[in-house]
Amino acid sequence: MKKFLFITIAAFAMAALISASIKQAPAETLTPACYTSCFTTQVTEQYRLQDVNATFASWHPTPTAITMENAVGKTITYKAADGTEASGYEIKAKKKTNNYLFVIQEWWGLNNHIKAEAEKLAAELGNVNVIAIDMYDGKVAETRDSAMVYMRAATSERLQNIVKGAIAYAGPKANIYTIGWCFGGMWSLQTALLAGAQAKGCVMYYGRPETDMEKLKALNCDVIGFFGTKDQMPNTAVVKQFQENMAAAGKILNANSYEAGHGFANPSNPSFNKAATEDAYAKTIAYLKGKMN
Repeated sequence: MKKFLFITIAAFAMAALISASIKQAPAETLTPACYTSCFTTQVTEQYRLQDVNATFASWHPTPTAITMENAVGKTITYKAADGTEASGYEIKAKKKTNNYLFVIQEWWGLNNHIKAEAEKLAAELGNVNVIAIDMYDGKVAETRDSAMVYMRAATSERLQNIVKGAIAYAGPKANIYTIGWCFGGMWSLQTALLAGAQAKGCVMYYGRPETDMEKLKALNCDVIGFFGTKDQMPNTAVVKQFQENMAAAGKILNANSYEAGHGFANPSNPSFNKAATEDAYAKTIAYLKGKMN
């Protein structure tokens, strides 16, 4: 019995030692220089594999749950580019139009906050079909831990297939506009790139920029972006580099900066900045209406 007890204790001790030896410190946030030099993978994979860590998660407090009121949208399904099923939340325009606004979620998933934003944009703009794309295939995070799991599981290939399917769903005559926040800000730009000649406008809220110059040269629309000077991802140096890259690519970027932190446009975030959010929203609506009408 004593021998058995000794072996058991030794086994637990060895397991603890092995566990301690393989634990890693939380990954550091990338420096601006490392954005283009540390990796050969595309920007979206850099974000998924390196940026989504405990530090990044700490900037995202659990969002306050909201209840949808007087919602007019409905869940739709369509074929992703790989032939599998994808889905989204669609609010159709009252009159037939070729204008489509793709709304891209934050890293939490397609929750009621994003659906409510889609409803708000549809009501404000009028002449547009709005689709909030479900980038996580039905999964919605309620904690930072689950958000990290879903984010890391969302490969660039799968996300591209979901977006390409949404573009096909809108049809070859669709004028495509995009908007997103954080993860969605990054994918707002990526969606505009995937839309090719159909891309007519792109709105980015503090999303990670594309750094591949050849991709930026192929962008078919201008971009309006909203960034916080206190944000660490993207920080001011990264935004400045984005401005320089867009100019070098011969593209227009209207970058608006606010004395605010990451997630300043989300009311559930401690960094929420009401004045900055209202100003950014007014500029967003003016930008989109100017393109659509």
